[in-house]
Amino acid sequence: MRILGIDPGLQTTGFGVVDAEGHALHYVASGTISTKHLDRGDLPARLKVLFDGIGEIVARYQPQTTAVEIVFVNVNPQSTLLLGQARGACLTALVARDLPVAEYTALQMKRAVAGHGQAAKAQVQEMVKRLLNLPGLPGSDAADALGIAITHAHVGSSMAKLAEAASLGRSTSGMYRQGRTR
Repeated sequence: MRILGIDPGLQTTGFGVVDAEGHALHYVASGTISTKHLDRGDLPARLKVLFDGIGEIVARYQPQTTAVEIVFVNVNPQSTLLLGQARGACLTALVARDLPVAEYTALQMKRAVAGHGQAAKAQVQEMVKRLLNLPGLPGSDAADALGIAITHAHVGSSMAKLAEAASLGRSTSGMYRQGRTR
């Protein structure tokens, strides 16, 4: 299964593509989409660059599934809103191409890749390098995106099985039925 991982950011969005064959992971590609060349005040143009960039990556690498990092609140509320819009552009680009999207927090990714949730950027980079047998360290944004893809490769199938089991055991007795008022 080919997995595209995305670490969204308004200035720099990281992406990483891995192939998962059972427990074996194979590096395909990674890099960044940058909006630093655009005027900081031109938010629509920056979001378009992200949307189009994700579209190009999907067209080139043909992932079967995707995973995106969940963004939490930063100290600065304005930065959080801008980051959320960048994340939204990335998510929209993926779902517009009918790709399934899983979401993981940075804590979940760090636990899956480095073994603990407090791992520093350098630790994540080193572990991604080791897990994918890379010749050198990937950039921090690309490493986070590869980490998100690795996390999905490790836990995505387990989460799908749990979701399937939960839906099989779901009762309809408390659900609304059309035409029934009481």
